[in-house]
Amino acid sequence: MAGYADCLAGFVATLGLAGSHLVGLSFGGALALALAARHPGLARSLVVVSGYAGWAGSLPPDAVERRLTQALELSELTADAFVDALLPTMFATMPTVEDVDRFAASMRTFHPSGFRAMARASAEDLRNLLPSIDAPTLLVYGDQDVRAPLPVAEHLHTAIARAELTILPGVGHVCNLERPDTINDTVRAWLHRHQ
Repeated sequence: MAGYADCLAGFVATLGLAGSHLVGLSFGGALALALAARHPGLARSLVVVSGYAGWAGSLPPDAVERRLTQALELSELTADAFVDALLPTMFATMPTVEDVDRFAASMRTFHPSGFRAMARASAEDLRNLLPSIDAPTLLVYGDQDVRAPLPVAEHLHTAIARAELTILPGVGHVCNLERPDTINDTVRAWLHRHQ
């Protein structure tokens, strides 16, 4: 995860975007946390949606092992089998058919070695970074998320000094597709407060 965070920090710096707001979902949320800890002051604020302090920092050891093993096995599947295995775990309700089709199409473009690298980074333990995060942080979680359940959100809320937690009822992991207007309104209000 450190390599991903340092790469993103270099990208942000090269584009002259220091002081921007950083929003990440799932793996992107863990990446946002790692970036904020490793590069203090680079992000003005964070929005972590359905994110983790790494799987090992947020889930029991047996769950981490199962997830990593599953991810490595999934990386060997065809694109359609990959989508069929993961898509059902992403939603608590069914977004529009068009949104699901677009999301599934984006999943089909996965690169096996890239997915394995992302899985190994996801499996890390980032708990020790959380107390050093000084950026205001909004945590957004669906109360029906089976991938990043509410105890994950509650742990991050407790461990990050300037964190606020918003729980969205009736949605799962990819809550931005299930409740796009709610997510947009929530993030927009956060950004207005942290200009």
